[in-house]
Amino acid sequence: MKTIEEPVVIRVGDSFKLVLSKYGALALDKQENLSEFIGDAEGDLDLDEGTVSFGDTKLPIQVLGFYNDDLKQWSWAWDNENIFGAELISAAAEMKQAGIDAGIPEFSTPIIHADFNDCHTLAMATVGILDFAAYYAVNEGGLDIFVAIDSDEIPENNDVVKFKDTYYTFQKNFKVYPKVALDAYAKLKGYKIKHHDDFDVVYLGESRFIVGFTERDNVKTIQLLLEEE
Repeated sequence: MKTIEEPVVIRVGDSFKLVLSKYGALALDKQENLSEFIGDAEGDLDLDEGTVSFGDTKLPIQVLGFYNDDLKQWSWAWDNENIFGAELISAAAEMKQAGIDAGIPEFSTPIIHADFNDCHTLAMATVGILDFAAYYAVNEGGLDIFVAIDSDEIPENNDVVKFKDTYYTFQKNFKVYPKVALDAYAKLKGYKIKHHDDFDVVYLGESRFIVGFTERDNVKTIQLLLEEE
């Protein structure tokens, strides 16, 4: 019998942790692409133009939200149209609707008690779900404004070692479901994955990425078998 592959989608009743598990590794992959692209350059945000610039490179953006460290609050941009304008908050508005449709309060609540790391996970989930190029945070007037970069100028690095390292970093440093994360990351990158009782295999061209799991689906072993030259 042929196995029917489940698509990577947000389902009604998904928790934010589950959604981050599905889309966060892809977002981290995109962040690494951005880091390689801009190097040490710092971004200059221009809300009037709707861009963020790194040196001579100017990239279009969508405003996702902003963080007030004094209040420990994240505010979604969709609740601040009077500040940013309708055109710059359309992506944030999509996330609001996704939160309403699936019952995920992190996307549909205008102000969230949060720390700075929580803001990164909200931005990561958005970038992964809406397939933006990356996100970036700029400090303006004491607020950290998080924007999604809407550009195809950022080159993709699809090296298999990067895939391994990104997955390892993601499941180790974020509170996610590692088995879900591997399945979704592989599918979103266009790779075939096969599931076994206690390990999964991702087919990266002629290379193989094998992850062993415990009974509770935590990562036990990671192995990358590279294509022979």
